[in-house]
Amino acid sequence: MKVFWDPVQMQHAPKFFLQRGHVRRNFEVPARAEVLLAACHDMGLTVEIPAQVERAALEGVHSAAYLDFLRDLPGQWAALPDHGPEAVPNIHPSPEMFANGARMPVNVVGQLGWYTADTSCPISATTWPAALAAASCALAAADYVSAQGRIAYALCRPPGHHAYPARAGGHCYLNNAALAAQRLRDNGAARVAILDLDSHHGNGTQSIFWSRSDVLFASIHGDPNQYYPWYVGHAHERGGGRGFGCNLNLPLARGADDLDWLTALEHAIAAIRSFGTDALVVSLGFDASLHEPLQFFHVTDDAFSRAGEQVAALKMKTVLVQEGGYATGQIGALLKRFLSIF
Repeated sequence: MKVFWDPVQMQHAPKFFLQRGHVRRNFEVPARAEVLLAACHDMGLTVEIPAQVERAALEGVHSAAYLDFLRDLPGQWAALPDHGPEAVPNIHPSPEMFANGARMPVNVVGQLGWYTADTSCPISATTWPAALAAASCALAAADYVSAQGRIAYALCRPPGHHAYPARAGGHCYLNNAALAAQRLRDNGAARVAILDLDSHHGNGTQSIFWSRSDVLFASIHGDPNQYYPWYVGHAHERGGGRGFGCNLNLPLARGADDLDWLTALEHAIAAIRSFGTDALVVSLGFDASLHEPLQFFHVTDDAFSRAGEQVAALKMKTVLVQEGGYATGQIGALLKRFLSIF
């Protein structure tokens, strides 16, 4: 197995995080990547730095205006009087505003609210280079799998599955899994499935492929009535238009254990087989673990081994894309457990 990683991703070190009215330290820290990379070295895996992603590939998933915004925001933010160390929105356009003909303002503060879904994506001068590096890892892994017919692991940070075509959210700026899936399609895979194992619903990925029949999105996550991203991720969301039936949400209640999680995984695996999948992308999050600081699920280390076995049993071209997992003391061991079967 080949691992794709770029040390530029370590430069992104967001500080701001708002939780239940408290400003706390951000969970998405460089130490996450350090322990995952160390686990790869411990396993003797080959680690390669990818070439930087081409702009055209990014525009296959994200809008050009949004990409320009991420690139140019730090300089514009720095020109504001009395600006903070990171760009964080203080307003987002509401449905009522859109109903009344809302337009994106020319002021950078308004643009920040327009292009972000929440306050968990602080942006600094290091964010765009890191997001580009993460996307580059995902695309390089997809190219490697397309050419070699094997499995590859994209050690992406920041993660990506909450990022919409033109909106950041949930620590995510560019949707690495969606970029990998689109690259697999471009490389000749007729049908691609995305299996999202992160404990949070991959709302950005769902949105990107909502109306498409060539990409199946299957997500196992916390019930959005109780957990981020709150508004989507329900079982009745099946896709739209030609994509109806190509979206499978398997929400689980707080406290779900190994049996609940692995049973949902069996349903997702069955859907992937039925779809006639040619290539697979796994949004590999470890925040279902009982070790996680939010502790929404109680999934043991052994369950991640069994999940790896089920994914390996598919015997498909597979791109593993790193998403969440914030218990830095345990995620390295969880990665080893998941990868061991491969």
